[in-house]
Amino acid sequence: MNIVVTGASRGIGKALVQTWTQSTTVPHHIIAISRQTAALQDIATTLAAAHSPHKLSILPFDLSCDNYDLLYQFVVEQVPHIDALVHNAGSLVNRPFYELTDGEVHSLFQINTFAAWKLTKYLYTYMPAGSHILNIGSMGGYQGSAKFAGLSAYSASKAALACWSECLAEELKPRRIAVNCLCLGAVQTEMLRQAFPDFDAPLSADEMAHFIGDFALNGQRYFNGKVLPVSVNTP
Repeated sequence: MNIVVTGASRGIGKALVQTWTQSTTVPHHIIAISRQTAALQDIATTLAAAHSPHKLSILPFDLSCDNYDLLYQFVVEQVPHIDALVHNAGSLVNRPFYELTDGEVHSLFQINTFAAWKLTKYLYTYMPAGSHILNIGSMGGYQGSAKFAGLSAYSASKAALACWSECLAEELKPRRIAVNCLCLGAVQTEMLRQAFPDFDAPLSADEMAHFIGDFALNGQRYFNGKVLPVSVNTP
Protein backbone atom coordinates (compact mmCIF):
# COMPACT_ATOMS: atom_id res chain seq x y z
CA MET A 1 0.00 0.00 0.00
CA ASN A 2 1.06 3.59 -0.63
CA ILE A 3 1.14 5.68 2.53
CA VAL A 4 1.95 9.36 3.12
CA VAL A 5 2.74 10.38 6.71
CA THR A 6 3.82 13.73 8.14
CA GLY A 7 5.87 14.36 11.26
CA ALA A 8 7.73 11.15 10.58
CA SER A 9 11.13 11.75 12.16
CA ARG A 10 10.39 11.17 15.85
CA GLY A 11 7.89 9.91 18.38
CA ILE A 12 4.77 8.27 17.00
CA GLY A 13 5.59 9.29 13.41
CA LYS A 14 8.92 7.48 13.41
CA ALA A 15 7.34 4.50 15.17
CA LEU A 16 4.65 4.38 12.48
CA VAL A 17 7.28 4.18 9.74
CA GLN A 18 9.01 1.36 11.61
CA THR A 19 5.73 -0.47 12.16
CA TRP A 20 4.77 -0.37 8.48
CA THR A 21 8.23 -1.39 7.31
CA GLN A 22 8.13 -4.42 9.60
CA SER A 23 4.85 -5.71 8.14
CA THR A 24 4.95 -9.29 6.88
CA THR A 25 1.64 -9.18 4.99
CA VAL A 26 1.56 -6.51 2.28
CA PRO A 27 4.56 -4.52 0.99
CA HIS A 28 4.23 -0.79 1.60
CA HIS A 29 5.67 2.26 -0.08
CA ILE A 30 5.87 4.91 2.61
CA ILE A 31 6.43 8.57 1.83
CA ALA A 32 7.74 10.12 5.04
CA ILE A 33 7.59 13.91 5.35
CA SER A 34 9.57 15.72 8.03
CA ARG A 35 11.82 18.70 8.61
CA GLN A 36 14.46 16.42 10.14
CA THR A 37 15.35 13.27 8.22
CA ALA A 38 18.47 11.72 9.77
CA ALA A 39 16.53 9.05 11.70
CA LEU A 40 14.52 8.22 8.58
CA GLN A 41 17.68 7.86 6.52
CA ASP A 42 18.87 5.24 9.01
CA ILE A 43 15.65 3.27 8.52
CA ALA A 44 15.97 3.50 4.73
CA THR A 45 19.55 2.23 4.89
CA THR A 46 18.47 -0.73 7.02
CA LEU A 47 15.66 -1.59 4.59
CA ALA A 48 18.02 -1.48 1.62
CA ALA A 49 20.61 -3.66 3.37
CA ALA A 50 17.94 -6.23 4.23
CA HIS A 51 16.51 -6.22 0.67
CA SER A 52 13.13 -5.43 2.22
CA PRO A 53 9.99 -5.54 0.05
CA HIS A 54 9.01 -2.23 1.63
CA LYS A 55 10.12 1.12 0.22
CA LEU A 56 10.71 4.33 2.14
CA SER A 57 10.85 7.64 0.28
CA ILE A 58 11.89 10.62 2.39
CA LEU A 59 11.02 14.25 1.76
CA PRO A 60 12.64 16.98 3.91
CA PHE A 61 9.85 19.53 4.10
CA ASP A 62 8.64 22.27 6.42
CA LEU A 63 4.85 22.16 6.57
CA SER A 64 4.74 25.81 7.58
CA CYS A 65 6.11 26.90 4.19
CA ASP A 66 4.09 27.68 1.08
CA ASN A 67 5.82 25.51 -1.53
CA TYR A 68 3.36 22.62 -1.49
CA ASP A 69 3.77 22.26 -5.25
CA LEU A 70 7.17 20.72 -4.51
CA LEU A 71 5.61 18.26 -2.08
CA TYR A 72 2.89 17.29 -4.55
CA GLN A 73 5.39 16.75 -7.34
CA PHE A 74 7.52 14.53 -5.12
CA VAL A 75 4.55 12.36 -4.14
CA VAL A 76 3.19 11.84 -7.65
CA GLU A 77 6.65 10.90 -8.89
CA GLN A 78 6.94 8.21 -6.21
CA VAL A 79 3.57 6.42 -6.27
CA PRO A 80 0.64 5.96 -8.71
CA HIS A 81 -1.92 6.74 -5.99
CA ILE A 82 -2.27 7.14 -2.21
CA ASP A 83 -4.09 4.57 -0.07
CA ALA A 84 -3.60 6.31 3.28
CA LEU A 85 -2.75 9.91 4.18
CA VAL A 86 -1.81 10.31 7.86
CA HIS A 87 -1.57 13.84 9.24
CA ASN A 88 0.64 13.16 12.25
CA ALA A 89 2.77 16.32 12.43
CA GLY A 90 2.17 18.36 15.55
CA SER A 91 3.51 21.31 17.52
CA LEU A 92 3.00 22.29 21.13
CA VAL A 93 3.69 25.31 23.34
CA ASN A 94 3.05 24.98 27.08
CA ARG A 95 2.50 28.50 28.41
CA PRO A 96 -0.42 30.61 29.69
CA PHE A 97 -2.52 32.06 26.88
CA TYR A 98 -1.76 35.66 27.88
CA GLU A 99 1.97 35.05 27.40
CA LEU A 100 1.65 33.57 23.92
CA THR A 101 2.54 35.82 21.00
CA ASP A 102 0.33 36.02 17.93
CA GLY A 103 3.13 34.40 15.98
CA GLU A 104 3.25 31.40 18.33
CA VAL A 105 -0.51 30.86 18.13
CA HIS A 106 -0.44 31.16 14.35
CA SER A 107 2.43 28.66 14.18
CA LEU A 108 0.51 26.13 16.31
CA PHE A 109 -2.54 26.34 14.07
CA GLN A 110 -0.35 26.28 10.97
CA ILE A 111 1.19 22.91 11.88
CA ASN A 112 -1.68 21.29 13.79
CA THR A 113 -4.58 22.36 11.58
CA PHE A 114 -3.81 24.32 8.41
CA ALA A 115 -1.04 21.97 7.17
CA ALA A 116 -3.45 19.03 7.16
CA TRP A 117 -6.04 21.13 5.33
CA LYS A 118 -3.56 22.32 2.72
CA LEU A 119 -1.85 18.96 2.14
CA THR A 120 -5.22 17.28 1.71
CA LYS A 121 -6.22 19.88 -0.91
CA TYR A 122 -3.14 18.96 -2.88
CA LEU A 123 -3.45 15.18 -2.58
CA TYR A 124 -7.11 14.15 -2.29
CA THR A 125 -7.59 13.86 -6.05
CA TYR A 126 -4.74 11.35 -6.02
CA MET A 127 -6.63 9.07 -3.61
CA PRO A 128 -8.90 6.33 -5.01
CA ALA A 129 -12.21 5.11 -3.63
CA GLY A 130 -11.64 3.14 -0.45
CA SER A 131 -8.65 5.21 0.68
CA HIS A 132 -8.32 6.81 4.11
CA ILE A 133 -7.36 10.22 5.49
CA LEU A 134 -6.41 9.91 9.15
CA ASN A 135 -5.89 12.96 11.34
CA ILE A 136 -3.97 12.50 14.57
CA GLY A 137 -5.64 14.67 17.16
CA SER A 138 -5.42 14.92 20.92
CA MET A 139 -7.64 14.41 23.92
CA GLY A 140 -6.88 18.06 24.59
CA GLY A 141 -9.04 18.86 21.56
CA TYR A 142 -11.75 16.31 22.34
CA GLN A 143 -14.97 17.95 23.50
CA GLY A 144 -15.76 17.25 27.14
CA SER A 145 -12.31 15.94 28.01
CA ALA A 146 -10.10 17.25 30.81
CA LYS A 147 -8.29 20.46 29.92
CA PHE A 148 -4.99 21.79 31.26
CA ALA A 149 -3.60 25.25 31.89
CA GLY A 150 -0.93 26.29 29.43
CA LEU A 151 -2.27 24.19 26.57
CA SER A 152 -5.16 26.36 25.38
CA ALA A 153 -3.76 27.17 21.92
CA TYR A 154 -2.57 23.62 21.33
CA SER A 155 -5.91 22.15 22.42
CA ALA A 156 -7.88 24.65 20.33
CA SER A 157 -5.87 23.77 17.22
CA LYS A 158 -6.52 20.08 17.77
CA ALA A 159 -10.23 20.75 18.37
CA ALA A 160 -10.34 22.50 15.00
CA LEU A 161 -8.67 19.47 13.40
CA ALA A 162 -11.29 17.17 14.91
CA CYS A 163 -14.25 19.24 13.68
CA TRP A 164 -12.68 19.58 10.23
CA SER A 165 -12.36 15.79 10.07
CA GLU A 166 -16.12 15.42 10.47
CA CYS A 167 -16.81 18.08 7.83
CA LEU A 168 -14.28 16.72 5.35
CA ALA A 169 -15.76 13.24 5.58
CA GLU A 170 -19.07 14.64 4.33
CA GLU A 171 -17.43 16.49 1.45
CA LEU A 172 -15.46 13.45 0.32
CA LYS A 173 -18.31 10.94 0.53
CA PRO A 174 -19.00 11.16 -3.24
CA ARG A 175 -15.39 10.11 -3.83
CA ARG A 176 -15.66 7.30 -1.23
CA ILE A 177 -12.65 8.58 0.68
CA ALA A 178 -13.01 8.04 4.41
CA VAL A 179 -11.83 10.61 6.97
CA ASN A 180 -11.34 9.96 10.67
CA CYS A 181 -9.60 11.57 13.61
CA LEU A 182 -7.92 9.73 16.49
CA CYS A 183 -7.65 11.83 19.65
CA LEU A 184 -4.70 10.42 21.55
CA GLY A 185 -4.29 10.41 25.29
CA ALA A 186 -0.99 10.10 27.12
CA VAL A 187 1.79 8.49 25.08
CA GLN A 188 5.44 8.62 26.13
CA THR A 189 6.86 11.00 23.53
CA GLU A 190 8.97 14.16 23.42
CA MET A 191 5.79 16.21 23.10
CA LEU A 192 4.28 14.67 26.23
CA ARG A 193 7.43 15.51 28.20
CA GLN A 194 7.14 19.07 26.95
CA ALA A 195 3.56 19.31 28.23
CA PHE A 196 3.92 17.20 31.40
CA PRO A 197 7.61 16.87 32.32
CA ASP A 198 7.07 14.69 35.39
CA PHE A 199 4.40 12.35 34.00
CA ASP A 200 5.07 8.78 32.88
CA ALA A 201 2.59 7.65 30.24
CA PRO A 202 1.16 4.11 30.25
CA LEU A 203 1.86 3.64 26.52
CA SER A 204 5.03 3.95 24.48
CA ALA A 205 5.19 5.49 21.01
CA ASP A 206 5.76 2.01 19.56
CA GLU A 207 2.65 0.61 21.24
CA MET A 208 0.46 3.45 20.02
CA ALA A 209 1.99 3.22 16.53
CA HIS A 210 0.90 -0.42 16.20
CA PHE A 211 -2.70 0.64 16.82
CA ILE A 212 -2.57 3.71 14.57
CA GLY A 213 -0.70 1.87 11.83
CA ASP A 214 -3.39 -0.77 11.55
CA PHE A 215 -6.22 1.77 11.86
CA ALA A 216 -4.78 3.91 9.07
CA LEU A 217 -4.87 0.96 6.67
CA ASN A 218 -8.10 -0.72 7.82
CA GLY A 219 -10.14 1.69 9.95
CA GLN A 220 -12.00 3.11 6.94
CA ARG A 221 -13.79 -0.22 6.60
CA TYR A 222 -15.57 0.44 9.90
CA PHE A 223 -15.50 4.21 10.52
CA ASN A 224 -16.02 7.42 8.58
CA GLY A 225 -16.36 10.96 9.85
CA LYS A 226 -15.59 9.87 13.40
CA VAL A 227 -13.60 11.58 16.12
CA LEU A 228 -12.44 8.73 18.33
CA PRO A 229 -10.73 8.97 21.73
CA VAL A 230 -7.76 6.62 22.03
CA SER A 231 -6.77 7.07 25.62
CA VAL A 232 -5.94 4.85 28.57
CA ASN A 233 -5.75 7.98 30.65
CA THR A 234 -5.22 11.73 30.34
CA PRO A 235 -2.74 13.44 32.70
